[in-house]
Amino acid sequence: MKLAIATLIIACAIGVSYAQSPPTLRIVTDTPGLPSDLFYGNVKVKPLRVRPGTNPPQFITIADNDFFVQQQYIDFLNRMPDTSGFNFWLGQITGCGSNQPCIDVARINDSGAFFLSIEFQQTGYLVERMYKSAYGDTNQTSTLGGSHTISVPTVRYSEFLPDVKQIGNGVIVNQGNWQAQLEANKVSFSQAFVQRSRFTTSYPNSTPPAQFVDSLFVKAGITPSAAERNQAIGEFGGAADISDVTARAKALRDVAENTGLFNAEQNRAFVLMQYYGYLRRDPNGGQDTDYTGYDFWLSKLNQFNGNFISAEMVKAFITSTEYLDRF
Repeated sequence: MKLAIATLIIACAIGVSYAQSPPTLRIVTDTPGLPSDLFYGNVKVKPLRVRPGTNPPQFITIADNDFFVQQQYIDFLNRMPDTSGFNFWLGQITGCGSNQPCIDVARINDSGAFFLSIEFQQTGYLVERMYKSAYGDTNQTSTLGGSHTISVPTVRYSEFLPDVKQIGNGVIVNQGNWQAQLEANKVSFSQAFVQRSRFTTSYPNSTPPAQFVDSLFVKAGITPSAAERNQAIGEFGGAADISDVTARAKALRDVAENTGLFNAEQNRAFVLMQYYGYLRRDPNGGQDTDYTGYDFWLSKLNQFNGNFISAEMVKAFITSTEYLDRF
């Protein structure tokens, strides 16, 4: 369900020299069907959203529950909400009536649920695990408790966003032939992934299948059972190398979709998605220069065994100045 709003744009040009061409207004649409961004020159302009039919105008902000719910779909599923889903998640909040503490908790639960949803677990989280399986982790710096090196997911926001849009394209869980659509997307995405130059440089076509599979499991940090290892190697049907793109993609998926990896990587990916979903940046981007914040929240989430409510992680992100300033 698309929240019907009218948008009023106010752009102020201050100190513009008319001896030169003035900056131009540009509307940038990254994803068809999703809200566009407005730029005045290279400066992003925040819109004033006016609720239709209100006089005097009632401005819509992220504090409005309907807009908040819609934004979760946009930020985590890269689509506008479907009517039934939108009504369900909005109802979780409006069911609190005027009880503000209840509303606050419901907003946290709603938002956290998007990461845990089948749709995100099978799209965005799978993308993160495919990068993990292919390339392992990367080392970054944290100053939490003193400067030290930490191992973090290798995928970057600029890589993740287009990939998750591709793998989730047209998928709405429990609607239509969503399972067939999702599987088709996974096949197409994984085959394209293993043909990228970064992947083929890391794993030349001449690589023996057993060596290839063992390397993927090492990168993933998982010790497979004999059956799991044999299944991945068996995708190549006895071939001497990994030149078969279809088999290569299937083997990568065998590792990325391994239950052990799914469980082991959950907290790390959850924290990473706080930055990607809410702040739209890497953990060491924007106001951060390293992974100290990521390290802090991962430590908190691990401390509370993955309970994001007890860790107050989602709460901290959706009430942060950086998040609120997006709107």
